[in-house]
Amino acid sequence: MSGAKHHIVLVPGLFGFAKLGGFDYFMHVEEALGNRFADAGLEWDFVLVPSPPTGSIVRRARVLVESVDEACGEDDGPIHLIGHSTGGLDIRLLASPTARPEPPPWFDRVQAAITISAPHYGTPLAHDLTTLAGRRLLFVLYLLTFGTLRFGGPPLTALAPLIASLGKIDDALGVDIQLLDRTTELILSFFSKEGLGEVQDWFEGIHADRGAIIQLTPESMDIFNAAVNDNPSLRYGCVVTRMPTPGPVTVASTILSPVAALSLAFFTPLYVGASRPSSDYPSPTPTLEVQDFLAERFGKAVKPEFNDGLVPTLSQLWGDIVWAGTADHLDILGHFRGEKDTSHTDWQVSGAGFTEAAFDEAMDAVADFLLNA
Repeated sequence: MSGAKHHIVLVPGLFGFAKLGGFDYFMHVEEALGNRFADAGLEWDFVLVPSPPTGSIVRRARVLVESVDEACGEDDGPIHLIGHSTGGLDIRLLASPTARPEPPPWFDRVQAAITISAPHYGTPLAHDLTTLAGRRLLFVLYLLTFGTLRFGGPPLTALAPLIASLGKIDDALGVDIQLLDRTTELILSFFSKEGLGEVQDWFEGIHADRGAIIQLTPESMDIFNAAVNDNPSLRYGCVVTRMPTPGPVTVASTILSPVAALSLAFFTPLYVGASRPSSDYPSPTPTLEVQDFLAERFGKAVKPEFNDGLVPTLSQLWGDIVWAGTADHLDILGHFRGEKDTSHTDWQVSGAGFTEAAFDEAMDAVADFLLNA
């Protein structure tokens, strides 16, 4: 290998983590990009940022700066920023030349900023997540993910009463709080003392600071975009995702898996919540060139209600489009059901149909963007 070490900074999204319960949020992205940098004959390392799961964007950006200070402050290697979901807003704030009175000493080494499925113009779902039911719904969905990864899912006998109650969840996030509490208690009962402690610490972080949730509304992002200027010396790129509306085919695909059925039931109202565009603060209409490109990638003309289960597709556009395609909000990180490579596990059952070939294509595009920054 030759040249200075490249530092690839990975910033998780809302309710995300660096590592939790033995799982790495960016594990597949790390492997994919590491292989591609190695093929290019470059030395690299990854900086995993322990962002507060629902902390304010300013607080999350402060943790990001501290992480880069610690990991990248001793050399002169180039720095690449990759932020998933809310993490994309964190890196925009960090990279902005107007965000702080004096930039950190490594600031000029930042070469590129890639946002992945980030809500640059907000998500209407944020309004729903400000409610107790909305927050618990998303928490339960992520908790079910961890439980499934660690244990293969709770047994059917334990899930049966919950499956029978799924009709209480409607399309307007009308969620039965008791159902969510019962689901939480059930899944937590399967964690070891050590694993339970990590999850409880994560949950306490959510309880302590929920500033990012209200900041992700379209109204709040209108203020953010007016105040946070892009850095003219950086390349900005975005990865853009959307998924089909969950329907009968998706439901049928989960019929043999009660865990998948439960996950889909909790996921579907989130998709519906994200599909209601803001009438007062809509995402800007893309240029005709971008509209044509997205139509080609998605197989149909892009519409304001398109989303990936959490973030509207049009809200994800910022800078050059690095890659666009059909995937849910977590598929794009490699968390989907793999056919050949069984290390890929579906963290969020949605029926998007994301594949290993699509993931490889997306990571090829991300690596190419970084290497040519």
